[in-house]
Amino acid sequence: MIPAIRLYFLLAIAIPIALLLAMLVNQQTSIIGTLLFDSLIVGLAITDALRVKSHRVQVTRHPLHRLSIGRDNPVLLSVRSSPRAALTANQTAKIRLRDSYPLEFDVSQPMLEASLNPNSEEELTYTIRPSNRGEYKWGDIQVRQLGNWGLAWNDWTIPASEKVAVYPDLVMLKELSIRLTLENSGTMRGLRKLGMGTEFAELREYGIGDDPRLIDWKATARRSRPLVRVLEPEKEQTLIVLLDRGRLMTARVQGLKRFDWGVNAALSLALAGLNRGDRVGVGVFDREITTWIPPERGQHQHSKLIERLAPIQPVLLEPDYVGAVTKLVSQQTRRALVVLITDLVDVTASTEMLSALARLTPRYLPFCVTLRDPLVDKIAHTSTVEITPAYNRAVALDLLAQRQVAFAQLKQKGVLVLDAPANQISEQLVNRYLQLKSRNQL
Repeated sequence: MIPAIRLYFLLAIAIPIALLLAMLVNQQTSIIGTLLFDSLIVGLAITDALRVKSHRVQVTRHPLHRLSIGRDNPVLLSVRSSPRAALTANQTAKIRLRDSYPLEFDVSQPMLEASLNPNSEEELTYTIRPSNRGEYKWGDIQVRQLGNWGLAWNDWTIPASEKVAVYPDLVMLKELSIRLTLENSGTMRGLRKLGMGTEFAELREYGIGDDPRLIDWKATARRSRPLVRVLEPEKEQTLIVLLDRGRLMTARVQGLKRFDWGVNAALSLALAGLNRGDRVGVGVFDREITTWIPPERGQHQHSKLIERLAPIQPVLLEPDYVGAVTKLVSQQTRRALVVLITDLVDVTASTEMLSALARLTPRYLPFCVTLRDPLVDKIAHTSTVEITPAYNRAVALDLLAQRQVAFAQLKQKGVLVLDAPANQISEQLVNRYLQLKSRNQL
């Protein structure tokens, strides 16, 4: 039993009653009267709480399958009131719920409240934002139901323990999948394919604005009307993603580890590649390649990538770029787009990475993708006259300048470069890949 506010209010009434009895009768009568009154109220409160047991609400948590890191994931609780006669037509069941979620995650509402009519059902929802991937345990559900007299709460626990896996950003992947599907169909598909690519797709009638160089003269002669060749980007090319899980990837950027942003970007790029008919493989490395998923085609490959990458965590080790590239060259003999997702500090610290990527040209098409901290950008572009912020701004500007020097050296060696804020890297990387495909740079 947990006392309600009404109980405290009634117990407080005993004070003026005691004072009144002390003035009108005597002190001993006042004490006895007060004790009898308080005993009566407490007894009613205990009875009120015990009566709830006969008509407790039923609470169930909807199964939690896979949560997305860095997203507000809804958790749904169904509450059903009892139809027993203890709940009259004009009386509601007031309840409070507290779910046993992992305490390290942000939650929208720690306590849920509701008022239910007899024999009714209601769904309560709160959202939870995981900041780490892995497997976590949800505990039991703590329920409190107020008695009909409003004097006390009846408190009990509903067994609901379950283990829930936190995955990379599945919500973003679903949105990207819808976008790619739309781009592959209807008018958008025709507009994208016309005059782009190297593989023949179909013939269609010549229209105003079409490139005359695409006219198929043999087909035109047979049909007695001008026909143009519609081309599409070449399929069955190979895309390899090398994902760094070394020391720099352990830093947190906007609530998530830089490695988590990298995993999201790798899965987004893999989804785009598989959607375009390419073979996609992924390697995760630190001092060596710890995870290697050979390139394959088909949507089953994306499910495999999600399951294999989801449990991997970054480590406090310096990555061996040369070793990773050497291993890749031995595993992948045909030409491929090799995307390295990592981060760099300056030219000196990134010398090994520069030399490793240079070894990929010209046989492969190397693509260096770095995840920048938006906070550094904000500090660098915020003017100030105070000493400490001014010093921070100078450091941020120097870091950005050194990054640009490193990127310039990469570009000179024929390496493609994308440097973007970590929270924007997935979208920009997919867009850049689609541009490469449309321009036949692979």
